[in-house]
Amino acid sequence: MGQESKDLYVIPAKFRKMENLHILFWLIKDICWCMIFKALGIAMIFPTLAIAIFIAWRTRHIVAELTHNIAIALWIFANSMWMISEFMGVDETVKPFCLIPFGLGLLVLLYYYLIYAPLQKKKEAVLEATAANPQHYTNP
Repeated sequence: MGQESKDLYVIPAKFRKMENLHILFWLIKDICWCMIFKALGIAMIFPTLAIAIFIAWRTRHIVAELTHNIAIALWIFANSMWMISEFMGVDETVKPFCLIPFGLGLLVLLYYYLIYAPLQKKKEAVLEATAANPQHYTNP
């Protein structure tokens, strides 16, 4: 059985409430974008992005969580740039620059899935093999 299936990621209730509030702020921001409520939409960027960054910081010791939370924060940042550019009527000029944080978020996740996770899986396999037959792996 792999380490991933043995590990539990427990979220304290106060942090779960914050994550749920984060979703509420994010939805309000996007609804304001859709309804062209400029002031409230722009104001909602700050709590949405701040909580996303805090969540990433809080999960910094769990690489899987950290990488996904960094990608989410970058997504919110890019999404917010796009929203503001539409509100200001410069979306065709700014929208290409939104690809930078979107792309960075994708790169973070590609790193996790293509490099970090496979290396961790190999390390686990070696540790399990060593634990199962320690004499085979020790020097005389």
